[in-house]
Amino acid sequence: MNLGIPFAGHITLPSWRVVGLAAAGAACFMFYHLFNGRAYRNGDLSLTYPLSQTSVFWVPVWGVLLLGEQISTIGLLGIFLILAGAYCVQLRSLAWQEISRPFQNLQDPAVLAALAAGFIYSIGAVVDKKGVTIYDPFPFTYLLVSFMLFFMTLNIMRPKYRGRVLAELKRNRHLVLLSGPVMMGSFFTFRYGLKLSPMSYAVPVRQVSLLIGVMIGVLFLSEECGRIRFTAALLILAGVVLIRFG
Repeated sequence: MNLGIPFAGHITLPSWRVVGLAAAGAACFMFYHLFNGRAYRNGDLSLTYPLSQTSVFWVPVWGVLLLGEQISTIGLLGIFLILAGAYCVQLRSLAWQEISRPFQNLQDPAVLAALAAGFIYSIGAVVDKKGVTIYDPFPFTYLLVSFMLFFMTLNIMRPKYRGRVLAELKRNRHLVLLSGPVMMGSFFTFRYGLKLSPMSYAVPVRQVSLLIGVMIGVLFLSEECGRIRFTAALLILAGVVLIRFG
């Protein structure tokens, strides 16, 4: 994480409000990952993954109601297409019965955890937007990640996780070391984008990572790109284009 410090330039001390926003955002993203993990562990991926992406629905609502953002008709259509693509990417078919399946059992703990993950992520996005609006995205991201490290460390210090961290580090040391800079780069670029554009657009556009994931799976991992994934990728791409012109 310290690799970026030489490029940061002059950094002003954060106010207590900025520190509070960073802590609140870190808490939201920590619970997002915890609920996501619980959903993926206890439910089918095709059931839980689409529901965890429902943050794309909540974010424009909070943008309008809490941040006073204005969304054009073209932009709204783009958001809808991205939501549809993100929702459909893991479905097994495009039949109505399959599309509605995740909502057919709202008492399933995995379903509830996935819905909670999407909702909490949207709250974290609002906090993020507030933070980068009043403070530079670079140091704000450092504060956010530092609080996430602190909260996650408290979590994994519980007895049931004892020994698992070192075991994972031994098993996948290179992946762990590589994923750190990649994730940090994602955090930085997203928050700079969040500062420059409305939250209602920035968060849905981030779903373009699903499109890139499909391409990596096909080109490098020899995965089959079924009609559903291909259609979902096209929906996301079309949504990004509409947001660009919206």
